Amino acid sequence: MNVITKFGIKTVNVITKFGINLVNRNKITTVAASFSRNMRTEIRKGKKVYFYDNGIRNALIRNFAPTHLRQDTGALWENLMMSERMKQNALTGNYANLYFWRTHDKQKIDLIEERDGQLHCYEFKYNPRRSSALPASFANSYGDAEYTVITTGNYKDFVE
Repeated sequence: MNVITKFGIKTVNVITKFGINLVNRNKITTVAASFSRNMRTEIRKGKKVYFYDNGIRNALIRNFAPTHLRQDTGALWENLMMSERMKQNALTGNYANLYFWRTHDKQKIDLIEERDGQLHCYEFKYNPRRSSALPASFANSYGDAEYTVITTGNYKDFVE
């Protein structure tokens, strides 16, 4: 099972043991499906698991080190932004379908919110100096999607 490889093999084993559905049903995790509308290079069947609480994630992989000592800071940031966004959406009644997007040649978008027929794309970067742009193949296939990079410098508008 290659569902949450970003979180390490220990997490995969624990989640597999208890079952994705069980932890998802108990609001420990949520699952985002891959976004695909028949572009040949898209990954169509993937899923990403996000923890509502990074502390549970850290306990499962037994890593409570400060972010500057970790190898998974980007994954922690992505998980935090996803969990906070889902909470914010629930509180504000913002009903959106949540997806991620990947291609076989490693192009990616961390979050796609589909609301009212519009695509809102987000890339999560812990380092505010790292740049990112909407992948050209996505822009060519899906038109004028909104694209925003969420960093430690601008995340408040995203989660409030």
